[in-house]
Amino acid sequence: MAYPKPWQSYETQLGQLITRGMQVTDNERALDYLERIGYYRLSGYWLAFRERSGQLVMLDENGKKPKKLKVETLALDQFKAGATFQNAVDLYVFDKQLRLLVMDALERIEIALRVDVSHTLGKQGTFAYLKPELFHDDFSRKLDQNCGVSQHHEWLSKHAQLISRSKEEFVRHNKAKYGLPLAIWVACEVWDFGTLSTLFNGMRETEQDTISSQYGISNGRVFATWLRSLNYLRNVCAHHSRLWNRNIVDQPRLPAAAELPWVAPFETNSHARARCYLLLCMTRHLLQVVNPRSTWPPRMKSHLLAFPDLTHLGLNLAGMGAQAGWDTQW
Repeated sequence: MAYPKPWQSYETQLGQLITRGMQVTDNERALDYLERIGYYRLSGYWLAFRERSGQLVMLDENGKKPKKLKVETLALDQFKAGATFQNAVDLYVFDKQLRLLVMDALERIEIALRVDVSHTLGKQGTFAYLKPELFHDDFSRKLDQNCGVSQHHEWLSKHAQLISRSKEEFVRHNKAKYGLPLAIWVACEVWDFGTLSTLFNGMRETEQDTISSQYGISNGRVFATWLRSLNYLRNVCAHHSRLWNRNIVDQPRLPAAAELPWVAPFETNSHARARCYLLLCMTRHLLQVVNPRSTWPPRMKSHLLAFPDLTHLGLNLAGMGAQAGWDTQW
């Protein structure tokens, strides 16, 4: 369909918000935020302020009832009573600081995992990442029916791109002095979190378990899902996307509560497993192994306790998946 929404001036955008029931006490300041942050980005935060329809069953593209009925509600244009422009800005600032804290922790975790993976595989050979026999068969030998290559082939292609694009002095030095390929403990320094998590997912169970057990998780396949979810978290933060109430698509598997007691509240709560608070708890757990003296957990707790007061809109930390008494665990 043709795109129906026209370009609007900042003044028109603000007027539309006011018409729909949003309270604006300082028009000049609100216009400044619209100019610097943008209506569309801020709309992701005030979406939660909008009134909702009653329960609906959406028709399919032919205007008929779908075979599988799905009851849902729709966000209406009108805002809830008491919603203010400043509420949206406060939530936006909270989310921005949340992402910065997450990136701070994930950087340390990523670097530690590079060492874990390169040291464990490096014991099998200097260029272990090139050898399909050092990975499980689904990763190294099973061919994709659409493209005819294995996941290992695809990983090597991504790895080669990272090496060829790198401007790092250590890459130039090793290429000049020793040629290619690079030793795994050198090559790992150009991997991003996605490249790292994909390679871990392809490792044999023995090596996976060796690494995951260092983090108090006996099953390396469970740990592989943690890395995929944390890579998703990293990408959300790196692209400055809304995090606080985002639905986590790539949800991690949880070890038994007997192994990690703090997972117990998440086992029977599907909403909490689909929100970012679980990933924050996972990050805290890994960081306590990587850097037990880190001040990150109390800093994150302090930030969560500073969640803006939006009780008049029915919003609180539950939207992130935090449950009653969460602060006693930090």
